Amino acid sequence: MRILVVEDHADLASAISRSIKQMGHAVDVLDDGGLANDVLKTENYDLLVLDLNLPGMDGLDILKHFRERGGSSPVLILTARAEIEDRVSGLDLGADDYLTKPFEVSELEAHIRALLRRHQAKRSTLIKAGVLVFDTNSRLFIVDGYDLSLTPRERAVLEVLIRNHRSVVPKDKIFEHIFGFDDEADLSAIEIYISRLRKKLKAYDVGIRTIRGIGYMLEAE
Repeated sequence: MRILVVEDHADLASAISRSIKQMGHAVDVLDDGGLANDVLKTENYDLLVLDLNLPGMDGLDILKHFRERGGSSPVLILTARAEIEDRVSGLDLGADDYLTKPFEVSELEAHIRALLRRHQAKRSTLIKAGVLVFDTNSRLFIVDGYDLSLTPRERAVLEVLIRNHRSVVPKDKIFEHIFGFDDEADLSAIEIYISRLRKKLKAYDVGIRTIRGIGYMLEAE
């Protein structure tokens, strides 16, 4: 999953980013509302974590423009504003959940898990490729009835591939789903994760084909 965090408090943004990465998701962090609004015009995210008090553009305006453009990703509002009017405004504009500062990181993680589960429940719960099955709610891969042991980044790469089963997935698309703007990595890192996945899937007749110069495709009998 790819998550955007828009928060101008540097320490809080850093803590949220670390937590999301530990959950196994890619995360981008922005501290300016105007920039976030521009990024959302071209980039796709599975979840937005959005502060309301932001420089450049207020969080409620970002949310309003995002929904008007047809953005359907769940939105979690973070704010120090305790007034009921602000909560109502956010929900009326299309926010899916609300978390008032200060909060514990574990509480934030629970809200994120719930929103992602709720969003995924609207889609098919299981995605299959041969004997490989991906449970979109638990984000576990099951092969021949057993959980496949994967690192968070390996799981993220395989998730992109199985969601596009039998289609070629460009390397840069995989990259943007597992790395954020600030991660120190380049496209060559994808080759490492693909190699590891091939070794783990080889025994189950599930392969990852390289389409030279384009990307990768998951293949299963």
